[in-house]
Amino acid sequence: MPKKHKNEETVVENTAEETVEVVEEAESVEAEEVEVIDEAAEKTAKLENEVAEWKDKYMRLAAEYDNYRKRTANEKLSLYDDATAKAVTELLPVADSVQMALANLKDADPEILKGIELISNQLAKSFEKLKITGYGEIGDTFDPNIHNAISKIENEELAENSISSVFQRGYKIGDKVIRHAMVQVANCD
Repeated sequence: MPKKHKNEETVVENTAEETVEVVEEAESVEAEEVEVIDEAAEKTAKLENEVAEWKDKYMRLAAEYDNYRKRTANEKLSLYDDATAKAVTELLPVADSVQMALANLKDADPEILKGIELISNQLAKSFEKLKITGYGEIGDTFDPNIHNAISKIENEELAENSISSVFQRGYKIGDKVIRHAMVQVANCD
């Protein structure tokens, strides 16, 4: 019987050695796996940073392009307004003459008066199509940004800083003044 016991001891020793080898091998594989996972995490972090950088560059480029598009659209509109204003500036004396003719020819032949009214209406429609608006009416509040005060008077019937007389109408396209209105201001300080 003692032999059998010795064999069992050998088997246990062999099994113990094999177990130690398997455990050491498992620990070595586990260490390699941890190392691979660490490398993968490092690469992932690096790639995420790179993606973030490219996304930032793309967003900045998209914003720059959008600003460029808006700026060029505004410049085109501004060029159109400037060209229209320059052309209309040459027509304003004609519009003034037609308005003076209408004001001074009240007792003229009705056919002549009708012809001048037609011309005036055509000019008004043309200005409307070009988005040209006239301003400067008696009773309006004086605004030095769009009105040119020629003189001032005291008039109890009119409000303070109001227009009492218009010598020449003003015109603008959008917010751009083509010609300032020449006016007389009542009750200003």
